Amino acid sequence: MQKNKFRSLIHFHFIVFIFGFTAILGSLISIDSIELVWYRMTMALIVLFFYAFIFKKNISVSRSLLLKLLISGMIIALHWITFFKAIKVSNVSITLSVLSLGAFITSILEPFFYKRKIILYEVVFGLVVVIGISLIFNSQLQYIEGIIYALISVFLSVVFGLINGKLINETSSLTISVYELMGGVLLISLILVFSNKINIEFFDLSSKDFFWLFVLATFCTAYAFVVSVDVLKHLTPYSTMISINMEPVYGIILATIFLNESKDMSFNFYLGFVLIISSILLNGLFKLKEK
Repeated sequence: MQKNKFRSLIHFHFIVFIFGFTAILGSLISIDSIELVWYRMTMALIVLFFYAFIFKKNISVSRSLLLKLLISGMIIALHWITFFKAIKVSNVSITLSVLSLGAFITSILEPFFYKRKIILYEVVFGLVVVIGISLIFNSQLQYIEGIIYALISVFLSVVFGLINGKLINETSSLTISVYELMGGVLLISLILVFSNKINIEFFDLSSKDFFWLFVLATFCTAYAFVVSVDVLKHLTPYSTMISINMEPVYGIILATIFLNESKDMSFNFYLGFVLIISSILLNGLFKLKEK
């Protein structure tokens, strides 16, 4: 059991690195966030359908579970829309730093959702993250719109993770991923239809955008999405959220390399960022001590 948990944790950290690269792709792709997420989810859904057909995977579900999966998919779609919107109106570093609030929000909600005791050090480390986020807020007020979108995004991410923590016990990770992506595609398609954005120009992608969308949809979504759901069999939502808090580390390093964002960040931003990462590492040490 412990071996499975360790493998899942290592595998999930690799997925989190991919999530960090996803933020870079969001900056590189020129289309608006809602169109970006529609292409991402649609292309990933096609890939998973093709995989299920080739390898003859059974992805049938009951009506009640189908409804839960579709709703969960709509939540993750809204999370991705606000995530990419935050990147486009601010930058990768700001957006990923705000997402670190997920651990604190999860530490508050998970005990009620799963009916377990509140762990004091989880709340303490979560509060350290809040202090770090506050420093980032005060030093980067010019990005307030992006910060607001990122806050909405992180809340949706936590809710999605808590829901999936229960759904994984009902069916396979592949089945969950297929119907959640389907739910997201349905929601965004309705939004696009009612906002009259479905036209010839909508499908007129540059070769550069198409290439990065393909990477985003296949490697960073179809593969990463299935694995991130599957590891929930062995990891708690809080453990996964703490791991996800490494996403800012990977993402900001990548943003510095590929987008040269470091020149736009102040000292208080990096101080807040160090507090966030310190809370992640200390939490890991506490959990190792418990074992």
